[in-house]
Amino acid sequence: MRHRSRALALALGAAGAGVAGAASPPAAAELTVEVTNLRNAKGLVRACLTSEAEGFPDCSDPARSYQIAVPAMGRVTLTFLGVRPGRYAVALLHDENGNGKADRAAMMIPREGFGFSRDAKVRFGPPRFAAAAFDIASGSAERISIRMRYML
Repeated sequence: MRHRSRALALALGAAGAGVAGAASPPAAAELTVEVTNLRNAKGLVRACLTSEAEGFPDCSDPARSYQIAVPAMGRVTLTFLGVRPGRYAVALLHDENGNGKADRAAMMIPREGFGFSRDAKVRFGPPRFAAAAFDIASGSAERISIRMRYML
């Protein structure tokens, strides 16, 4: 009887080890974004983290992006929690009047500040996703800095 109990315990232990060794979902990551060069403490800083090239930079589909809005201050740090591993890009807007959109002057020149991950260059419009994209690894705690730019 004792031999059977031990054999059963070993069999159950081996089965449990197989389950524990099975592939588990990738661990969520964390991304901290330090925002620099804010020209004032008016309004909000809005940030969008997306892995969708077609949704960049406006993040028109909130279900497929991570979004944060915080009060503008001299120093702003944003943290995205629970980020799935993958390739992402960040777009920032200094929404100085708090109306929830990027205000523009004649000829479509932005009136408010903006910034992109990897400090992607702006030429006749926002950069492409590929120019701003970077990788976030499973379970990592990434940190990037984005410089706010103003045209007016």
